[in-house]
Amino acid sequence: MNYEETKSVVQEKFLSSERVTAFLCDAKVLHPEWVKKDRLLCIVEYGDEKAVFCLFTSSYPPKSFTDLSIEIVLPIDNTFKCEIDNKPSDPEAVLYLNLQSRNNKFKFEIQMTPRVDNFVDDLFRGIEAVSKVPTQPEFVWLKKYHGKDEDDIITQFSVIPRSGVAHAQNSAPVAIRESLIKRKMYDKELEYTFTKKFTVFCGTWNVNDKSPVIPLEGWLSVDREPPDIYAVGFQELDLSKETFLFDQTFREDEWYNAVINYVDRRAKYVKLEKVRLVGMLLIVLIKQKYISHVRNVVCDTVGTGIMGKMGNKGGVSIRFDLHNTSMCFVNSHLAAHVEEYERRNQDFRDICNRTRFLQPNQQAKAIKDHDQIYWIGDLNYRITDLDPNTVKQLIKDNNFEKILEWDQLKQQHKNNNVFAGYTEGPITFKPTYKYDPGTDNWDSSEKNRAPAWCDRIFWKGEAISQLAYRSHPALNISDHKPVSATFSSSIKVIDEEKYRKVYEDVIKQLDKLENELIPQVKVDLTEIDFGTVKYLELQVRTITIKNIGKLPVEFEFIKKLDETSFCKEWLIVEPYKKCICADESCEIQLKVLINKTSACKINAGTDKLYDILVLHLYGGKDIFITVTGTYQRSCFGCSIEVLVNLNKPIKDVPVGKLIELENKRDQCVSNQSTYSIPKEIWFLVDHIYLHGLKEPNLFEQPGLHSEVLQIRDWLDSGSVDPIPGSIHSVAEALLLLLESTADPIIPYNLQSICLKASANYLQCKQIVMELPEFRKNVFLYLCEFLQEALQHSAENGLDAKTLSTLFGEIFLRDNPNQIQEPQSRINKQVIDKKKAQFVHHFLVNDHSDLIFTR
Repeated sequence: MNYEETKSVVQEKFLSSERVTAFLCDAKVLHPEWVKKDRLLCIVEYGDEKAVFCLFTSSYPPKSFTDLSIEIVLPIDNTFKCEIDNKPSDPEAVLYLNLQSRNNKFKFEIQMTPRVDNFVDDLFRGIEAVSKVPTQPEFVWLKKYHGKDEDDIITQFSVIPRSGVAHAQNSAPVAIRESLIKRKMYDKELEYTFTKKFTVFCGTWNVNDKSPVIPLEGWLSVDREPPDIYAVGFQELDLSKETFLFDQTFREDEWYNAVINYVDRRAKYVKLEKVRLVGMLLIVLIKQKYISHVRNVVCDTVGTGIMGKMGNKGGVSIRFDLHNTSMCFVNSHLAAHVEEYERRNQDFRDICNRTRFLQPNQQAKAIKDHDQIYWIGDLNYRITDLDPNTVKQLIKDNNFEKILEWDQLKQQHKNNNVFAGYTEGPITFKPTYKYDPGTDNWDSSEKNRAPAWCDRIFWKGEAISQLAYRSHPALNISDHKPVSATFSSSIKVIDEEKYRKVYEDVIKQLDKLENELIPQVKVDLTEIDFGTVKYLELQVRTITIKNIGKLPVEFEFIKKLDETSFCKEWLIVEPYKKCICADESCEIQLKVLINKTSACKINAGTDKLYDILVLHLYGGKDIFITVTGTYQRSCFGCSIEVLVNLNKPIKDVPVGKLIELENKRDQCVSNQSTYSIPKEIWFLVDHIYLHGLKEPNLFEQPGLHSEVLQIRDWLDSGSVDPIPGSIHSVAEALLLLLESTADPIIPYNLQSICLKASANYLQCKQIVMELPEFRKNVFLYLCEFLQEALQHSAENGLDAKTLSTLFGEIFLRDNPNQIQEPQSRINKQVIDKKKAQFVHHFLVNDHSDLIFTR
């Protein structure tokens, strides 16, 4: 977009009688509380009066005036001053422009271009013209951009920092007014939009570690007309350990190029975005002619593998706005195995809860915050209570309906346990899993799995109709068959002329409202008691804010003096800011979750479950909300030194005694302690040693969160009953316990030394010998146990590389309190490999000479 086109868009932000005479791109507001992002500066002329406007754009360059928000208005009157700092001769240099009007001072950083001279000249012409006028201009036309009383059209206003933490004074500033306008415009959307049909192709394929050695047009190019949008998802792109551990693969480019080569050739497509997490890849393409109508493209990834973060399972997502409709595409690979449907349900919830699309100057969006959602992937739900032979016979008879009665996903969806609010079309094709690769024959391995529809496509949103839902059995290189669906989607398009009329009506309404009343709200609860709170057990309370005035209210939870955040780290507030129209209510969820970081602080007495939230009304008063709770202390979050000195379950230890032990943990000596290693670690390791060394996918398959919580209670209470839960849940509990200690097994101050020595076993051995006694004991005990587990690799599938990578991240944890330079993906991979290399020495070498003898 060239200069004149951009200027035309800026002009549309103003009335036809308000003429943009000059404007600059790439201006930055120099203010300590403003995000230093590019803004537009323009001079607007109305009759003989001129004013300077600073505008923020959500899309650069702005495609429509709806992308622009007015943030600063400075009338050019007899108080207006313009000063230039060190005007440079170098055209590549930066110029600093100081503007002042009626006690409002702003400094702008501007890239020096030939247009800067024109802009500054226009400013001085305006100043000169004002000086020659006997009576000062009234600037009544600026009132609609401020919402002020006529007696004080332009007064001081507080800058609203994009970090969202400053107070507004006297009345709602321009940025808040813009937010109210957007809300009103959203409510009136039907008055200025029309719908246009777009076709959306969604495809999913678990490629089982194969390269694209066959053509894909039989999957991607089978519709009568070329689709407008492609969303293509892959799973198990690469099953190598290198990809699983370090997220590196050449297959991403292979499959991306294959998709580009085999999409419908009757249309020209461009990439909107692609995103990958380990073996999951999502590619979104759009017809080239529509790309100018797309904005705010953002992606995110969520791993739900072991410990809820490894990326072998999880979801990748891409969102964007097309015209006036927000769209979100999700590709997921959920937990495997027939009996693990509850784990799959949990994976779905984790992806929904943890996916966050971060956009500049906007509240993060979740998956649910979109007009249209398309969810594809290997969802891994199976057929239960029907033996494989019965299923195959029913397939042969084309009696899919009978099989689908026993489809786990159909059952869970019907009960609203998963995909609540989503729709799936009728299934009229054969199950897509499991086949012998390269054939159309059902699985002939010893497992003899019952065929199942693992690969599915769901959608959510209004004005979506499914045109086709099918599999593509001719593509047979994998043990899965690819699936696709096409949709007719109604996209909201703005009628610019109608928008302008509605926009002006909204401005007039707000002008009238803002002169009537100040913001008023009622909060139903200002004291929130969460009762007993346990480690890793989310608790939620809801408060309701009701707008009891006639003016739209913008609220935000703001930080207190000398605080870095508006709430403590164990508290989540959603939403933390919003605009509420008159007579409307808003529910705020307060969530308390004690994790490894906060548990250590509470156990040590440096924090407690108490916080005061400041609910700020822009243009109104502050409301204070108290949050309290009682934390039930747990062995999770304790230091190793404290655990070895506890001769009773932690629930029987007085809170004061635990705090005292934590604060004196550096004074613990081995000859006065009760145990050589924490009994909690021993219990978990011993259980796996006795019952789980041969368990397939040990330390790779996640456990169930509910079972991990049962194990937590078992450890904390000192129960004499058998440890509850599956081996996988016990293994995950062990990893979580090790990761939750106040300090890692290898102290933070030794991490850099370990990384430097990682290639030399003797140096690594020397470092371990010099560890504090308890930490050395735990490190060697666990390495001995892992060596024993590797003796059964034929059954459990473990290898030294996987274990060393997993435990390297735990033994050599990064210090969360240390400010670290942002790492590139390559640098992080190098560090992760060094951590793994350090641990690997102790999994493949004999170090019995170091084992503690106590």
